Amino acid sequence: MMTFVPWTRPRAAAAAAAADDSAALLRRLARGDAQALDALYRREAGPVYRYALALCANPAWAADATQDAFIALATRPGAFDAARGPLGAYLAGIARNGLRSRWREAQGEEPLPDGDDEGERAGADSSGAADSPETRLVRAQTSAAVWQALRQLPAAQREALVLVDLQERPYAEAAQVAGIELNTLRTRLHRARARLAALLAGPGEAQ
Repeated sequence: MMTFVPWTRPRAAAAAAAADDSAALLRRLARGDAQALDALYRREAGPVYRYALALCANPAWAADATQDAFIALATRPGAFDAARGPLGAYLAGIARNGLRSRWREAQGEEPLPDGDDEGERAGADSSGAADSPETRLVRAQTSAAVWQALRQLPAAQREALVLVDLQERPYAEAAQVAGIELNTLRTRLHRARARLAALLAGPGEAQ
């Protein structure tokens, strides 16, 4: 039985080694080695599931989206192109697309926009002060209060914050997963941090 495992951000050397290992596992997967899929699942499923759960706040949907991403990988391992980004980002993108399809079927609308939002093309100041919102979030990311506040953010802002501040993905990778331009990601992240800080500050502070 495949299970989710905790995820921590690797250092640069470890990331390079992981990429090489992924390439080897994908070659084995293409030859029909089921153990290779199991190894990839144990390593990558945790962050993909948590990303999907943060988007939809529905454990069953998040689990289905994660499983579907790995089914897609198992069915077409050659579709992954390492030149376009790491495997985790590729799988997260598949999970995101699966959630969007499910939202359309269930509600007839998508809480996650496709492409740039109106008014988000301009860049935003992403510099942080001491005890910044992202620092507070990382420090207390297991807190129920933080997750309750996180779920009150607009879906697109929540996605940006989860990708960058919780999963610690590089900005370019986070933008790739979300399917948006880098400046749009920065704008959403800036707004999400400000909104989250206001929510965490207490009633009357959020705008």
